[in-house]
Amino acid sequence: MKDSHRIVLLLQESADPVRAEHSQRFFRTGPGEYGEGDLFLGVRVPQIRKLVREFKGIELSSLEEMLFSEWHEVRLFSLISMVEAFKMGSSKEKSSIYKLYMGNSHRVNSWDLVDSSAPYIAGAYLWNKSRKPLYDFAAANSLWKRRIAIISTRYFIRKDAFEETLSISELLLADKEDLIHKAVGWMLREVGKRNHQIEVDFLRVHYKKMPRTMLRYSIEKFEQELRIRFLKGTV
Repeated sequence: MKDSHRIVLLLQESADPVRAEHSQRFFRTGPGEYGEGDLFLGVRVPQIRKLVREFKGIELSSLEEMLFSEWHEVRLFSLISMVEAFKMGSSKEKSSIYKLYMGNSHRVNSWDLVDSSAPYIAGAYLWNKSRKPLYDFAAANSLWKRRIAIISTRYFIRKDAFEETLSISELLLADKEDLIHKAVGWMLREVGKRNHQIEVDFLRVHYKKMPRTMLRYSIEKFEQELRIRFLKGTV
């Protein structure tokens, strides 16, 4: 039996219908919602990570196959496995994983799937290369490509490099999607943890044009007086 089939069977054996029903609601899988049609087994993330360790070294072709599963947890297994393989891979292997990831980004189609993979694959791969692919994704019609673009910059932030985060945030200021507002606000907050003044300077220029959710997320860790001034528009 192929590894991919064994993994799916093991995940199905761990299924929890009650948790699956909760996940269907939590990840907005109803008609017209961002996760419309996604299906859940109800497997917890620690269980998935344990399975990833057990199947360390699984072939990339199997991971690509699982990325096209209808089951959310199978796709998450695939992506976490890619992240782990990328960490240990050669330059050639890293390139193959990156190309597979970016080429199938439409299957990285939920916020948790993006957040658990984008910085560690796209961000890590592009660290010493042109960041143009992230700008292309930031301009895409796909919600998930745009989220990949901004969340990937978390890798750069951790290396005290903020230019891409700020530039892509500026591109996404007028985005219509709440999931993008939250993602941009989160990444700006991460910048602020490393360099408070850089975040404040960026916000002073842009905060009045920001969606309220984006602003609230970005100033969450500010001291109360400054946070209130931003919210009242008196900075």
